[in-house]
Amino acid sequence: MSTSPAVPMEQKDASTAAQPYPARAYAAESADSGLAAFTIQRRALQPHDVQIDILYCGVCHTDIHWSRNDWPNAFPTVYPCVPGHEIIGRVKAAGSAVQKFREGDRVGVGCMVDSCRTCANCMKGEEQYCASIPVLTYNYPDKHLGGMTYGGYSESIVVDEAFVLRIPEKLDQASAAPLLCAGITTYSPFRHHNVQKGQKVGVVGLGGLGHMALKFAAAFGTDAAVFTTSPGKAADAIRLGAQDVIVSTDPASMQKHAGAFDFIIDTVAVPHDIDRYINLLKTDGKLALVGAPATPHSFSPFGLLFARRQIAGSIIGGIRETQEMLDFCADHAISADIELIPIQQINTAFERMLKSDVRYRFVIDMASLKQ
Repeated sequence: MSTSPAVPMEQKDASTAAQPYPARAYAAESADSGLAAFTIQRRALQPHDVQIDILYCGVCHTDIHWSRNDWPNAFPTVYPCVPGHEIIGRVKAAGSAVQKFREGDRVGVGCMVDSCRTCANCMKGEEQYCASIPVLTYNYPDKHLGGMTYGGYSESIVVDEAFVLRIPEKLDQASAAPLLCAGITTYSPFRHHNVQKGQKVGVVGLGGLGHMALKFAAAFGTDAAVFTTSPGKAADAIRLGAQDVIVSTDPASMQKHAGAFDFIIDTVAVPHDIDRYINLLKTDGKLALVGAPATPHSFSPFGLLFARRQIAGSIIGGIRETQEMLDFCADHAISADIELIPIQQINTAFERMLKSDVRYRFVIDMASLKQ
């Protein structure tokens, strides 16, 4: 499979919105190369396109996986790979048929930049479950330029307006970036499973996804608890909205809550025992998995059979639901807890993420790309 050609950095000043143009970026050129400065090609502005100057880009664990080709069988990486699907920026130019946005608007781009738009899921606003698979923001065949799509670790991007989101003025732009993946990934199952005020909700893991899930659990008015292997996170969990902190490695603490939860959202992306959480659900309780371990989960069906419990999966939300989530966050003063970094520190940030050494999301200040 071919890739879009690199363009010499010195040609940048010659670009215009009317033709394909070069953009500065950071890319991985192999599984073990790390990320480094690179120049990519962005497509010419089409009638329904929005050209966006990228201001901030969140760093998702998926960025590490794809940069390092961690999923060679399911989602192989095609190099060069420019990660980034938590994009915040401002509209630089809008195509002649664009109706939703104009120059200067605060906008965002999440995990997808197109879909078939004709299947049953797309027609009901659930493009994330497009029957043809949505066009991902990076590492997906680019129907415009050929090669692969390139993500938000770059100075600009061109996206069809149907997949661009409006960022409310109430939201801080930098800390809003992770909402476009971590935020919607956790918000969507709350909405789909109709989580209600007063229900008992558990959040497994207090990382990038978990801290957002906890904030939503609190905002929805639930009785929220966090399951963690790190007792040292207890104070932070309470600050973020938890009413209880349960150390998941303590059998007595877990047994104390058997059959107590209406809904549990599991954000952990490494192999772990999910039977212990199934057994904490009430009759008809639901366990929603949003983490994706590299190896399959195993569990006993008896924990489900004898209480009519359910295990469900969920990824992100559709464009409509993602906009709803952004507006909800603006109304409830919700954003991610972030550490802002320059792009030059991205490889160090990856290593720190693997050690869980961030509370709770890295966000790249893309102004550093010009330094």
